[in-house]
Parts: sequence; C-alpha cells; structure tokens
Amino acid sequence: MGRSHRQSYGGGEMSVAASLVFYFLVFLAEILMFGLLSLVLFWVVYYRGGFKWREDPAREFNFHPVLMVAGFIFFMGHAMLVYRLFRCCNKLTAKLLHTFLYLLAVPCIVVGVITVFDSHNLRVPPIPNLYSLHSWLGLVTVGLFALQVTHTLVVGFFSFWLLLCCEQGTASFRSGLVPVHATFGIITFMLAIATCVTGYTEKAFFVMRDPETKNFTYSLMGNEAIIINTQAAALAALGILVPVMVALRPFRRRWSERLTEHL
Repeated sequence: MGRSHRQSYGGGEMSVAASLVFYFLVFLAEILMFGLLSLVLFWVVYYRGGFKWREDPAREFNFHPVLMVAGFIFFMGHAMLVYRLFRCCNKLTAKLLHTFLYLLAVPCIVVGVITVFDSHNLRVPPIPNLYSLHSWLGLVTVGLFALQVTHTLVVGFFSFWLLLCCEQGTASFRSGLVPVHATFGIITFMLAIATCVTGYTEKAFFVMRDPETKNFTYSLMGNEAIIINTQAAALAALGILVPVMVALRPFRRRWSERLTEHL
C-alpha cells in the first residue's frame, strides 16, 4: 500500500515509557547543542581574540570552529531530529523544515571552509593545507554533506513536483531512498563529530604554549584546556544521543492512514 506526501505521521504511537525516555534524550541533546554553540563562541572570543577578516588571518580562523559547529552539529543535528520531534506535522511540512535546516547549514560550512584556507594561505609564512588527519576527515565529511544536500534538493524536487504526477507508481522508489538518506545522514554527522574532536586537539597543541619557553601547556589543564575538553565531551555525547533518537525503532513514527492512501 503506497503512501501519500499528504499523509500525517502518527504522533501517539510511542508507549509512555518510550515517550519519557525519548523526551529526556531530546532535553539532553538540546542542552548539549545550544551549550556547545555557546561555549565555542565564548572560547574564540575570550581566549582566542575574537573575529577578524583577512587583515588578521589568525583571528579569521576563529570563524572556522564556530561555523563548523553551527553547520554540522547544530543545524544538521536539528535537521536529523525533525522527523522525530515534530510529531504533529504532516510529511510534507516535516520535509520542508528538514530541508530548510540543511540549507541553513550550507553557508556556515562554505564560509567555514573559506576561512580556514584563508588563515593558512595568508599567514607569513603560509601554513600548508590538507596535511593533517583533521583536514582529511574534514574533506570526507564535507563531501558527504554535499551529497546529502544534493540528494535533498534534487530528489526532493523530483519527488515533490514531478514524481507526484504518478504518486502511486513511484511510492516504492521514494520510500526506498529514505533509509539510504538517513544512513548517510548519521554517517556524516558522526564523521563531523570526529572531525571536530580532532580539530580541537590539533588547535590545542598549536596554541596552548608558554609564550616564553614555547613548552606545551595543554597538559597542565588550565581553564582553556578544560573548555576545549568540555566541548569535545559534548560532541561525544551528541554522537551517542542523536543517532540513538534517529535510529531506534521505539522512537520511529508510524503513518496515520488517511483517505489519500493508495490501495
């Protein structure tokens, strides 16, 4: 039996116990996502000197961690949770909100990539690009994200406007794309977390040095080291919470059958 885009999701299919667990996890995830974004802003402003553009490449770099956390973790994390959180919305509304959040992530990631290349190339002397584990993971993550966005826009356009001309005949094709898109979304999110954690570690070793002796001070666990490690711990927690909420069967929705169904 095919399903229409005009059908709504069933909102009350979870048991009471599952609902309590789910919304507790949502509460934790929201605290972590908003807290992480606030903490990375505080870190770069208070400890790393704030923001400048190309006239100061070192401080231009500060856009990079903020924008990457905003794009890959905050906006993408919320985009992944749309289908679980907004249980009263119909499928079309949920898809549009999902796409909108993905599109908000795009300029964050594009500008974040530009600033890191600028901060390397405009230094005197320049810093090499794409040599570290962090940068390699970042390339893979950005590539997968680009595929996700392309899939969302291109396939979304065809399914919403062209494929709906033959909705019953294309229902199985459209439903078959869902698990592929969801799986790659989780993979991209997990890779983004791994990339962020390696980036924090790399940055800590570069900047946390005694100005006189040039010895590393990261191991002394000063306030900045604690803030960096707290951000990494929040990322690790989100790497557990978000995939659990997206993938576990008790938290999934069932369709609410309507007169638009195809027999």
